Amino acid sequence: MAFGTKTNERPGTRAQVRYVRVSPFKVREVLDEIRGKSYGAATEFLTFSERSVAGTVLKCLDSAVANAENNDGIPAEELFVSACYADEGPTLKRWRPRARGRATRILKRTSHITIIVSRYTPAQLDDLRARNTASGSNVQAAQARRARVEKSRAAEAEAEAAEEHDHDHDHDHDHDEATIEAAEDAAEALEDALDDAEVSDGVADAVDDVAEAADEAADEADDALEALDEGDLDEAVEEAADAAEEAAKAQKAADEASAAAETDEEKALAAKAQDAAAKAKQAADVAAAAVAEAEAEAAAGSASSAGGADTGDEAEAAAGSASSAGGADTGDEAEAAAGSASSAGGEDIEDED
Repeated sequence: MAFGTKTNERPGTRAQVRYVRVSPFKVREVLDEIRGKSYGAATEFLTFSERSVAGTVLKCLDSAVANAENNDGIPAEELFVSACYADEGPTLKRWRPRARGRATRILKRTSHITIIVSRYTPAQLDDLRARNTASGSNVQAAQARRARVEKSRAAEAEAEAAEEHDHDHDHDHDHDEATIEAAEDAAEALEDALDDAEVSDGVADAVDDVAEAADEAADEADDALEALDEGDLDEAVEEAADAAEEAAKAQKAADEASAAAETDEEKALAAKAQDAAAKAKQAADVAAAAVAEAEAEAAAGSASSAGGADTGDEAEAAAGSASSAGGADTGDEAEAAAGSASSAGGEDIEDED
């Protein structure tokens, strides 16, 4: 018993969409309308079709054409829908409660959509080109598809760039917060170590100053970052300056503690004070760097705005100068013409006399 060509052996380039949540009957109604049509005609029909599944079928058709262009090197203008069909996928079974404790089955059907595109024969291509010379539907469809692809790729690239920028910004922000928290933790650990240590009054006072100044520097740096997040650049500048000042105080007090330390316990405590002062400086540097970056962005924005305003003012000034010069020239020319006319008139009168 002889059969025709098997489904998976049909010639052409194909694309398939599986598990579409639409019944095969509804899909086949759309596929019957594009079977045998050129790519341009099929795209035009699917674009303006009111069936909800037409959009999915159009994506499948575009995928098949893209496969033919990229894998087989066939231009989209020379393709037509040689075969298209919808196979039944798995059916999702649900239940709906009814009267008297009964239930009615709900069948949510799915489909597997397959579209195969093939190349026209040379004779068919000549005939198609002759018919499409005036309308240009196939060429327009191919150009529209390329435009959609380029637009989609550009949107994806822009989204990836924005996501990468946000990720980098969040990473930097998290790193800044971690630096400030490290300074706060170091100041707190220094205070705990001072409470447990037995040191001279000079070392104790210096270490206490270090802990207090380091904690203040971390707080001021955190306030500077919060002010930047709120858009208050002036406040951020003040907080960053205060953080730098407190960090300098912490370093000075740490140096005093190191100079006054004599015993091993005092030297160990002085080393912890130096570490706390260094972390306080790091927190202040983080705030200063963030403020400097914000000031640079603000200056760049102001420069661009001022450049546009200067350009407009220069254009207006140039236009005014030109109009003034034109008016002056016109006035001079008029006076010269009047003088010439009057002189000519006087000469004529003298000749008559």
